[in-house]
Amino acid sequence: MQNLSETSKAAAERVASILRDRIVKGELAPLDRLVERRLSAELDVSRTPVREALKLLEADGLIEITLHRGALVSVFGPDEAVHLFDVISSLESLAAERLAEDIGPDSLQELEDLHGTMLEQFRGDRISDYFDTNTIIHDFIVTGCGNPIVIETHRRLIARARRGRFMAIMNRDRLEQAVGEHESLMQAFRSRDPLAAANIWKTHLLHTGETLAEFLGRQGDQKAR
Repeated sequence: MQNLSETSKAAAERVASILRDRIVKGELAPLDRLVERRLSAELDVSRTPVREALKLLEADGLIEITLHRGALVSVFGPDEAVHLFDVISSLESLAAERLAEDIGPDSLQELEDLHGTMLEQFRGDRISDYFDTNTIIHDFIVTGCGNPIVIETHRRLIARARRGRFMAIMNRDRLEQAVGEHESLMQAFRSRDPLAAANIWKTHLLHTGETLAEFLGRQGDQKAR
């Protein structure tokens, strides 16, 4: 029974990962329905792991599950964007500061490699790949900070933040600005400058929240017409 349970859990996490990526990258839009039987057939799993996956997505804040309407992709509003990135910017800037205090040569080289890959993807206009590498960089900074409370708090919020970050980079001006902010952060890491790392990364994430809030506000205005 334990093996079956572990297999079912792994299947649920796989389904959740697939659906999470679709929501984050806009393939599933706000208020889209996630129907268990359709997902079960498409992903070739039983309905049990699909049901468990939907619970994981609900815990992430990416979907809402109601008795009468089933599972719907959550609506993301401009106020939530501002509040969410206010918190995320504080967490990730603290992580960047702590990492910069004692970053070792191996960690710095790994970040250099990721940064170089991300720049290549940006120049090649491979936005989805760029976003995936960008996400690895953000997560590397958080997990490398050495503060388990920051890591756990960030983990609980990050799914909604990733969804917002992907929306924000659809703005070309913001995308180019973000790339410059990443380069500035790398300079701070190379110099082992914790305060510069913290300030750059906080500004970076606040800019993302502002861009996202403007985008969501325009969307709301268009729907209201």
